[in-house]
Amino acid sequence: MFNAGAEVQILSCKDDPRAKGKTGRIVDEVPPGPLTGGRWTVNRIGTFIGPVLCHAHELRATGR
Repeated sequence: MFNAGAEVQILSCKDDPRAKGKTGRIVDEVPPGPLTGGRWTVNRIGTFIGPVLCHAHELRATGR
């Protein structure tokens, strides 16, 4: 489980494959539900990559 503002590394992302290997920050204040298909919203990935939706198994906490 992740907290809002936590930095994560994107291991893979079906929503936008360009995000793979990059880091970003979790946006969600609460665990994801049916509206997002159980995926976390990750933002601040890069200049040309907007927010993406990723499943928990596609993310790894960086500890920052």
